[in-house]
Amino acid sequence: MKAKELRDKYIEFFKSQGHNHIAGKSLIPENDPTVLFTTAGMHPLVPYLLGEPHPGGNRLVNFQKCIRTGDIDEVGDATHCTFFEMLGNWSLGNYFKKEAITMSFEFLTNPKWLGFSPDLLSVTVFAGDESVPRDEESAGIWRSLGIPEERIYFLPRKDNWWGPAGQTGPCGPDTEMFIDMGKEACGDNCRPGCSCGKYFEVWNDVFMQYNKTEEGNYVPLTQKNVDTGMGVERTIAMLQGKETVYETELFQPIIYAIEQKVQKSYGTDAAVTKSLRIVADHIRAASFILGDEKGVTPSNLGQGYILRRLIRRAIRHLRKLGAEGKFLGQLARVVIDIYKDAYPEFLENQNKIVEELEREEEKFSSTLQKGEKEFEKLLPNLLKNPKKIIPGRLAFTLYDTFGFPLEITEELAAENGMIVDREGFEAAFEKHQEASKMGADKSFKGGLADHTDKVRQLHTATHLLHKALRMVLGDHVAQKGSNITAERLRFDFCHPDKMSPEEIQRVEDIVNEQIQKKLAVTQEVMSLEEARAEGSIALFDAKYEEKVKVYSIGDFSKEVCGGPHVENTGEMGRFKISKEQSSSAGVRRIRAVLEE
Repeated sequence: MKAKELRDKYIEFFKSQGHNHIAGKSLIPENDPTVLFTTAGMHPLVPYLLGEPHPGGNRLVNFQKCIRTGDIDEVGDATHCTFFEMLGNWSLGNYFKKEAITMSFEFLTNPKWLGFSPDLLSVTVFAGDESVPRDEESAGIWRSLGIPEERIYFLPRKDNWWGPAGQTGPCGPDTEMFIDMGKEACGDNCRPGCSCGKYFEVWNDVFMQYNKTEEGNYVPLTQKNVDTGMGVERTIAMLQGKETVYETELFQPIIYAIEQKVQKSYGTDAAVTKSLRIVADHIRAASFILGDEKGVTPSNLGQGYILRRLIRRAIRHLRKLGAEGKFLGQLARVVIDIYKDAYPEFLENQNKIVEELEREEEKFSSTLQKGEKEFEKLLPNLLKNPKKIIPGRLAFTLYDTFGFPLEITEELAAENGMIVDREGFEAAFEKHQEASKMGADKSFKGGLADHTDKVRQLHTATHLLHKALRMVLGDHVAQKGSNITAERLRFDFCHPDKMSPEEIQRVEDIVNEQIQKKLAVTQEVMSLEEARAEGSIALFDAKYEEKVKVYSIGDFSKEVCGGPHVENTGEMGRFKISKEQSSSAGVRRIRAVLEE
C-alpha cells in the first residue's frame, strides 16, 4: 500500500463514521509561542481540545504535516525523520473509549481497510499509579473485541500516558496498538514497545479525561476528548515489508537522484547509506518548511535557524558523498513532485523553495571556505601542542562563529596528525544550548494553550490592532504572524515603511477608544465566502475549513479566527505600543502590552 492509498483509506473510513474531513494546518503554529513547529497532528487542535467549539463539528479527521527537531543528529539511522505526516481522528466531547477503540479495531482488521489478522494484534493500556487508577475500561473493551488477556499489556506512565503539553492542562491514558511482525522474541521479557523489532507500533488512541492542576492533582474533565495518531511513513514501510522508511516511495526518488549525482549506491556502504538518508530527510524537511503557507527563510533565529541547520547538514553530507556545485534545488523539485497532489502549496511556492535553497547553498560554500581559512591560521599554534589535541572550546568557536561543522574540523585535524577534544566540544555545546534554552524559556513563556485571562485579552487586542493599522496605514496591511505570551503581544504585518511617531500614536488611540467603548465580542460560524462577503479579514485562506469562526468586536472589527477572546473589550487594560521595528523585507513588527 502506497502513502496516497493509506491517506485516502483513512479519511474515507472516518468519514463513513461521521467525521468531518478538515484540512491540515501550517507547520508554523499559529499564536503558540511554546514551540517552533507543529509537532503532532493534535497540535493545531489544542484550543478545541480545551473547549473552543470547532467549526467542523465534534468528530474530525485529517492528515497533518509535522516537524520534530529534538533528534536531528539521530537522523540517518533506520527510524528517525525530521518531517513526517500524521493521520488523526478526534472526538471533541462526542464519543470516548468504546467508540474510539472499536473504530481502531475495525480499520486495522477489516479486509476493506488495512486487513490485519486480529491474531497479530497486541495492545497496551495504562497500568495506573498513585495519581490515576489503572485503565480497566480500555482493557475491557479490547477483551470484548476478542483480544485475549495474554496480548493486553498494562504498562506504566512513561509508555501509556499523554500530556499535558505544559505543566498543567488536559492529559490522560492512552492505548497503543502493535502488529506482530513474525520475528522471534528477544527474550522472556519481550513485549510491545521492545526495540527488537518483533512488535510494530501502528496506532495510538489518547483519552484526554483529566486536567492536571498547578497543585499536581488530576481532575476529571467535563469535556472528554479522543486524540489519535498514525504515522504515514512508518506505517507504509511496515505495510510494504520494508526495513526502513527510506526504502518507500516517499524517499526512493530523492535517494535515486542523489545516487545519480554522486555515482554511489544506497545499501553498499554504511557511511554512504547514512549520508544518503540524511540528505534525503533534510531536503524533504527543508522543502516543506520553505513551501509552507507561512513560509520561513533561513536565518539565525527560531524556525529559520532550524531550517538553516537542516540545509547546511544536507550540504555537508552531499560534500562527503562527492557532490559539487548547486544541487539542492534539483532535489527539492523531486520532493515537490512526490507531494504536489497531497500538498498543493508546494506547486505554488516551488520557485521560492528552489531559489532559497540555492541561495543558502551558495552562502554556505562561502562559510566553509572561511572556516577552512580560519583553521589554517590557527594551525601553526595548534601543532605546537605536544598532545596534538585541538581543544573542544576552540572547535566549538569554529562551529558557532563560522558555522564550521565539527566533522570538518575533525577531518582537517586528522590530516595534520591531530584529534579534536570531542568531549570538550560537547561540553561547550551543552553550555551554549542551556543558555539558549533559558533564553527561549523566557521568550516563550505562556502561550494561547493556557487560555489565561491575560492571553485572551492580548489575543483580542491583536484584532483591534490589525484593524487600526489598516485604518491608519491602508488596506494593504495584512497580518504575517503573531506571538502572544502572558506579558505582551508581538504582531507582524505587511508595510513597506517605518511607522512615524504620529502613526503609532493614532493606532494606539484607535485601539484604546474601542477598549473604552466596552464592545461586545461575538462569534458566528459561517462559510468562508459568507465571511468575506460580510467584510471579514481572512488570512492563510488555503487552509480554512468549509465552515469558519468569525469574531466580531462590536461594529469595529470582524475577523476569521480560532480564538480565544474576551467577551467584552471592557475587560482589557490600556493598550500601549512598546516597539515598532522591521521584521524582514516589507514586513514590520509591533510589540505591545496591556497596562492595568
